[in-house]
Amino acid sequence: MLYLLHEASQLLLTPAQMVADLTRLTCTNPLNPMTYTPTGRALAASCELFERTTRPYPKPAFNLPASERIVWQRSFCRVIAFGEATDKPKLLIVAPMSGHYATLLRGTVAAFLDSHQVFITDWSDAKQVPVSEGRFDLSDYVDYCLALFEALGPDLHVMAVCQPAVPVLAAIARMEADEHPTVPRSVTLLGGPIDTRQTPTVVNSFARRRNIGWFQRHCIHPVPERYRGRGRMVYPGFMQLRGFMAMNPDRHVSAHWEMFKHLVEGDGGSADKHREFYDEYLAVMDLTAEFYLQTLETVFINHLLPRGLMLHRGRPVDLREMRRCALMTIEGEKDDITGRGQTFAALDLTTNLSAEKKERYLQADVGHFGVFNGSRFRLEIAPRIKAFMARHAADRPLNSRRSPIRVSPNSREVQSTISSM
Repeated sequence: MLYLLHEASQLLLTPAQMVADLTRLTCTNPLNPMTYTPTGRALAASCELFERTTRPYPKPAFNLPASERIVWQRSFCRVIAFGEATDKPKLLIVAPMSGHYATLLRGTVAAFLDSHQVFITDWSDAKQVPVSEGRFDLSDYVDYCLALFEALGPDLHVMAVCQPAVPVLAAIARMEADEHPTVPRSVTLLGGPIDTRQTPTVVNSFARRRNIGWFQRHCIHPVPERYRGRGRMVYPGFMQLRGFMAMNPDRHVSAHWEMFKHLVEGDGGSADKHREFYDEYLAVMDLTAEFYLQTLETVFINHLLPRGLMLHRGRPVDLREMRRCALMTIEGEKDDITGRGQTFAALDLTTNLSAEKKERYLQADVGHFGVFNGSRFRLEIAPRIKAFMARHAADRPLNSRRSPIRVSPNSREVQSTISSM
């Protein structure tokens, strides 16, 4: 019902949005004398802010100075390769499936284009995936990681940004347990919720105060008829966005007020930066209900991975199996989503991984977003990751036994062959 109400509100706002946009165009027309007055600029700014804060946002483009190729695809994910195939080291960036699109990591990708052949997971918007394509839960996410590591390997480096830290680490532990020859050379976890019992944030506390039934009753809704995934049960992106905005409402109100002032003052450059950020931030996607609920239970409520109780397809996920894949963990000093120590916990759990294969780094004066984007990421974090991957790129002996990895039959494969890497 909530999804239908949201759709109805969008339809009801459409005429007002059109009037606001038309008014803005009139007030910015160089032939209109009002354009050059404070009143005209204020009216145009008000109309733009109204239209921008009420309309839905489409999936953004990467718009990077590199060509894009789809090299792997299944129902809920495709993998994009940037640039032509080269002999540079391979880096797979596993983007979070937490409401925003993979383009949120545009800056993350850009930082490695000069040194690596970069791949990124581009997760599907659940409301656009037909019900006939089957379910997708956290176990399927691990299956996708297993398939990707095998297809892109050997000699692959992996980077998991925030949410995928748990399934990525689980997939590597499974491969290590099976002594699989294409286990990644290294994995870097950036602001990932490995153990949310460490320095709980508002997000963690909210999840722990409610049982899974509460989330199922209040957060799960069927996709409306007008989408390809009609009837699929999802956690809607607009609900996740409201949660993000509610965490720092003053910051967002202040940012929009600053944009209003920039528009009135004619400061187009500052206004463009605001538009660029919020075009990305306000573009959201739906998550399948089963993925959302299983992630909540596994990661935020029951803490199964750090307690040694996580299972994947009936088999234990034991981080003590990790012996070959080097591990780097990165946290932000001011991260209010993934608290201090939550990512570093991975180092303590991988007890059989030698000390020379472990590294931790705490970035001063950055929040969650700054761990994987922005000037400090480019100048301080990315160079450390590059150096870490370079140190662990040398050949290592691999066990000749190759154990089969079981993949869920619910994950319908469209294409799983890496082409022209």
